[in-house]
Amino acid sequence: MPDSPRRRGALACVPLALLALTAACGGSSGGTTLTVYAASSLTEVFGEMEAAYEHAVPDVDVSLVFGGSLEMAGRLSDLSPADVLVTADAASMNRADAHLGGRRRTVAHNSLTIAVAPGNPLRVRGVADLARPGLRTAAGAGSVPSGRYTARLLRNAGVAVRWTSVEVSARAVLDRVRAGEADAGVVYLTDMRAAGVAASGVPIPADLNVVTSYPAAVVEGGGQERAANGFVSWLTGSTARALFHKHGFPVPDAPQ
Repeated sequence: MPDSPRRRGALACVPLALLALTAACGGSSGGTTLTVYAASSLTEVFGEMEAAYEHAVPDVDVSLVFGGSLEMAGRLSDLSPADVLVTADAASMNRADAHLGGRRRTVAHNSLTIAVAPGNPLRVRGVADLARPGLRTAAGAGSVPSGRYTARLLRNAGVAVRWTSVEVSARAVLDRVRAGEADAGVVYLTDMRAAGVAASGVPIPADLNVVTSYPAAVVEGGGQERAANGFVSWLTGSTARALFHKHGFPVPDAPQ
């Protein structure tokens, strides 16, 4: 996160022996801090991206802020500072269009799965079971990416579901299942990697599933568009593509 006055004040109190090992007390490194707003489903992979990019470009410090895609795009309308926006669908990106510059790049893809309690005790076997009476189900709200993708999935399957709860993001859906507050929920496939032993996944056949996309774009007006463009371009390069693969995100056949 960007340095705050409180943090800088704390650094001023570091013992002199430790200060001798640092470049300076209270001074700036002279580098650039890039604030990246990103969809919460990218939390784990972007954690590694941050370290990899800062190693490759030492004079840039990447500060990550995660949340629902709609929330992240909306923050730009509230004039919150950011340099790069990465959302889980194009519609959320469109919400912030007035604040974006340069061309958008699709940096990764995803798909959907059904999260259930560990061991799948209620024997949920597929999308049709989500309509089972008495089953507590969760999905993203219709206004957020995971909800829009889920609605498309239900159309593909010809299934109508009355959700017990609707959430602000796929991660919030997963949290419901992990907490035992929902018996099943539609989440991104990569979310199951973060679920650990607290949830199990029920695969969705490819002919019903939905391919999702993550666009990235530079935010205008922050004065760091050149550095931001460099980061967005790096997200389509070999190192970033390898990290996306590692965390289960398919990438475009060719850099976008």
